[in-house]
Amino acid sequence: MMKAHFQTFAAYNAWANARLYESCARLSEAEYKKPRPAFFKSLHGALNHILLGDRIWLWRLLGEAHEPPPLDTELYKDLASLRAARIEQDTAISAFIDGLNEGQFASITVYRNMSGEEHRDRIGEILAHVFNHQTHHRGQVHDQLSQTSVEPPPLDLIYFRRLRERGEA
Repeated sequence: MMKAHFQTFAAYNAWANARLYESCARLSEAEYKKPRPAFFKSLHGALNHILLGDRIWLWRLLGEAHEPPPLDTELYKDLASLRAARIEQDTAISAFIDGLNEGQFASITVYRNMSGEEHRDRIGEILAHVFNHQTHHRGQVHDQLSQTSVEPPPLDLIYFRRLRERGEA
């Protein structure tokens, strides 16, 4: 049950990310990078942060040792490169989940947070956090898009599920 649940969330997140990137691609470079009253200062900043957060968590889940950069790091300077990396990351998240068996969602992962403190969390709880984190920040991107001439796309999970049932997502 857990595996199917997280596979659905991985598919949903890839779909929602693709929709936001499609909308952002309709903006001029200046409008896309325009400073806004938001936590990560722009659409570009928020999208970079979401990708960075996903990378850090996947590194932790895979047990890969990386020195994570600050959470406001600009990983990519342009939307096209960021979009390609986003697609790669969504594929990697799905592959990670696909490679787990049901029992592994209750397994403990030991990692260090950004302050260097050691933590131990279940893989399922970490994945829930990863998807919740994406949703939270996609909401910020959605809000920033509403401040432009591009209408933000519908991103509701139930909308995705209905489209998927009809073979449209």
